[in-house]
Amino acid sequence: MAKKKADETINLDNILFKCRDILRNARNSGSFFEKRDMMLTLVFLRFIGEKFEQGVENLRRSLEDNGLDINDPDIRIAFLDDPTFKDGTRNLLPEARWSTIINTPAPELNVALDTALHSIAANDQDLKGCFVEGTFTTRNLAPNDIKKLVDEVNKISHKAFGEEKDLIGHVYEYFLKEFAVNATKEEGEFYTPHDVVELIATMIEPFDGTLYDPCCGSGGMFIQSADLVKAKRGNISRINVYGQEKEAATYRLAKMNLVLRGISHYLGEMSDSTFTHDLHSGISFDYIMANPPFNLKGWYDENLKNDPRWTDYSTPPESNANYAWILHILSHLKIDGVAGFLLANGALGDSDTLEIRSKLIQNDKVEAIIILPRELFITTDISVTLWILNNNKKGGLYHERNLRNRENEILFMDLRTWTNNPVKGESKKKVRLATEQIEKAADIYHTWQSEGTDGADYAIPELYRSVGIDEIKQQNWSLVPSKYIEFIDHDLDIDFEKEMSRIQMEMRDILAQEKASQKMLEDAFRGIGYGI
Repeated sequence: MAKKKADETINLDNILFKCRDILRNARNSGSFFEKRDMMLTLVFLRFIGEKFEQGVENLRRSLEDNGLDINDPDIRIAFLDDPTFKDGTRNLLPEARWSTIINTPAPELNVALDTALHSIAANDQDLKGCFVEGTFTTRNLAPNDIKKLVDEVNKISHKAFGEEKDLIGHVYEYFLKEFAVNATKEEGEFYTPHDVVELIATMIEPFDGTLYDPCCGSGGMFIQSADLVKAKRGNISRINVYGQEKEAATYRLAKMNLVLRGISHYLGEMSDSTFTHDLHSGISFDYIMANPPFNLKGWYDENLKNDPRWTDYSTPPESNANYAWILHILSHLKIDGVAGFLLANGALGDSDTLEIRSKLIQNDKVEAIIILPRELFITTDISVTLWILNNNKKGGLYHERNLRNRENEILFMDLRTWTNNPVKGESKKKVRLATEQIEKAADIYHTWQSEGTDGADYAIPELYRSVGIDEIKQQNWSLVPSKYIEFIDHDLDIDFEKEMSRIQMEMRDILAQEKASQKMLEDAFRGIGYGI
């Protein structure tokens, strides 16, 4: 089974590699963004078409199981010509179906693809505004190029690669890797790896209620969280997702992705900056998960100086948006809400954010700080931290677990040594968190939260430690885990006298061998009449 999954990934990437080369070599294929958007739109049409076809097939079987003749014209008119689905499958008019697209002659494909997009947007309110008018006719790829592209995308199928996978997210991540001229170490788009999302979701358990992501990207956080909800509780209708995304193309992609997965969502009426135009102002959420752009610059606007989101603290520094994200997230958290989000490690001890950080700690908002391994991301290799904020550390029942009072305590974890799972086949070094490691990290956190645990004595050197607020104050409100977690000096375990004796004996042996070799060489030369 494991080998099959590996083969599927290789095959999918091979298909995408061919698509990349077709677009790179095609005349008039446009910029990185236009290439990416064409690919993602094609994949969307493929997936929504496949789901429609599967929905029709399921409907046929259901009719037959109920004794109805699907060849009867009246039955076809009533049920199949304009089908209605109960599982979130979208009904498509003939011109929007993948079966129509794949059978269209090459010279007519660009027009057929834009016709399909227009039909879907005009007839499905959830997908209105998801597509750019004239995506394919504007670029007008040569018939041979667009046909080759469509034929490759036709090979990508949920049936072949697994219904549970975030395939659009995989395609998105692939093209960010292969075309990512826009990605830098500090800002730019990048897709949050599945294992990182799984870690956050496993820790904060967004099983029901409302889930918010203020910088939702392609919707990967929502997709992976929904998968966890289904695995744990079996019903994704228990959770409603809200999000916002600044980049228009990525906003459209997120809507496509969520519609395909049948996830109830509201991303606002448009793409816009979370800071300058908060589309969910005044709304609080049960859970917040986010992966904001690290150390984002250029976020500040003079109109934000007295923004209510930082009234209880102070205006975050203009140099980067790390603490603006923290305060924005906190402003949207319900009175008993929990948030898990990623930030660059610099946010743990920046001097220009000391005032905000000290108030966050004194107001008991910070629950856990977890340093993650390097090289988890494709498009950046900086070290990052998972922050968990909790508005209610007083204890009580939470997801069938009895939690203790954790006021004035913070759990610190350091996972930087968890790098023993390299990802093969990447152009740069990358590691991933295995499921067992994710479960272990979550268990450390959940055990610390639970009744019966003594926070004053909860520690394992070089891995985690529970720390009280008085000690954190003594460290000038730093949240750097290495200031609190015990790190063992393994040199202290060495018997230096014994070690020096061993080294001296080895040196004597080496010198003796060298003398013996020298003597053999001298004897050899004397034997043939040469002196040395």
